[in-house]
Amino acid sequence: MKDADKLPTTNIRAWLQEHPELESVFACVCDLNGTMRGKRLPIEKAKSIMDSGLRMPLSLLSVDVWGEDIENNELVFETGDADGICDFTGRPIVLVNWTSRPSALIMFWMATEDGDPFPGDPRRALANIVARYQALGLTPVVATELEFYLCDPNEPQPQPPCSPVTGKRLDSDGALSLDELQHFDEFLNDVYDACQEQGIPADAAISENGAGQFEINMVHVADPLQAADDAVLFKRLVRGIARKHGLAATFMAKPYGDRSGNGFHVHFSLVDENGVNLFDNGGPEGTPLMLHAVAGLLETMQENTLTFAPHQNSYRRLLPGAHAPTSVAWGYENRTAAIRIPGGPNKARRIEHRVAGADANPYLVLGSILGGALVGIEGKMTPDDPIVGDAYSQKLDHLPLDWATAIQAFRRGKHVDHIFSKRLQTMLVECKLQELRRFSRHVTDFEYDSYLEIV
Repeated sequence: MKDADKLPTTNIRAWLQEHPELESVFACVCDLNGTMRGKRLPIEKAKSIMDSGLRMPLSLLSVDVWGEDIENNELVFETGDADGICDFTGRPIVLVNWTSRPSALIMFWMATEDGDPFPGDPRRALANIVARYQALGLTPVVATELEFYLCDPNEPQPQPPCSPVTGKRLDSDGALSLDELQHFDEFLNDVYDACQEQGIPADAAISENGAGQFEINMVHVADPLQAADDAVLFKRLVRGIARKHGLAATFMAKPYGDRSGNGFHVHFSLVDENGVNLFDNGGPEGTPLMLHAVAGLLETMQENTLTFAPHQNSYRRLLPGAHAPTSVAWGYENRTAAIRIPGGPNKARRIEHRVAGADANPYLVLGSILGGALVGIEGKMTPDDPIVGDAYSQKLDHLPLDWATAIQAFRRGKHVDHIFSKRLQTMLVECKLQELRRFSRHVTDFEYDSYLEIV
């Protein structure tokens, strides 16, 4: 499909004329941390930048979580901090109407000066993996589940919000609570309306295990790039709509030490040219192809943990017994395992990957999952037997339990360069090491209370 065919209308100018209220457009790329960065331009520039692109530094994709340049950045020294070309991805123009003045957002990805895809762009990384599947005649069908918390923005530390109906602060976990869903009905209605306007296939919403925690699931789509775009845009619109309602929304992996974390679960299957699910063997076991994919996911899980848990806070979620997977294991209908094969109709046989936190970059998460599965498929790997029972109580290989270990695992992983480019691998390691150094310089009040005059 050509880029122009993916637009809301076949005539960009006509589409813009249908929205005379728009005054500005944001031209954005997604950096390694999953943050949108770019430029604000007059709306009249929309067609020209979609046709011709625009220029931004390639190093923009590798800035740290605070938006600061990486010290001694290898990319900067090699290229002289050269500009790249921002090419239009083909994603339809996104309306942003929850702000005081409505605007538009256009998604771009980076190319080098000579027009080649920039290998450090996380969206390009996922596209490369999808192309490898296509060369095998396979199409990944992907769905995501994103959890987030609504918080009171007037408190210095995260606090559950007050109910718009009762005025009382939420103070208990409301797993699958219909009351909690209904109390925040106006917020959720606006989220679903915005998803429809932006072409995001939002499906079921549930109240999750923490006070003020929600999960919204996406419909399966046969386009991993769309699924990752949807997740990036969804996180942005949820935060924006929350502000409109006087709330704050966070996708931090573990905003509360004593409540459930925010996960980013990914479901996927593989279909052939005829749309046949190649994981379905007519029974609950799944096909040899599915088992190869499971084996590849287990083989690459430890070295790719950095993409699933990219931040200091991420590792508060990955604690044994904290209702997030911590061991390298798989099982049928087992939510304590990192890799779960859900039950249900055979024709819907799929893999659920449960490791990533909601704070992760969706392009890198899907890249690691689909890339890891491909390692297993190409190598015809066979997984160990599925676990039965509680994964937390069994002696299993575990994921890196701290940030520094995960960084080194990604740096040294033997399969990482079969999934991501060396450029992206280096950029991500340099970015995370800089963030780690900065966090390491800050001593918490709890440490002072515990140690200052005692040890």
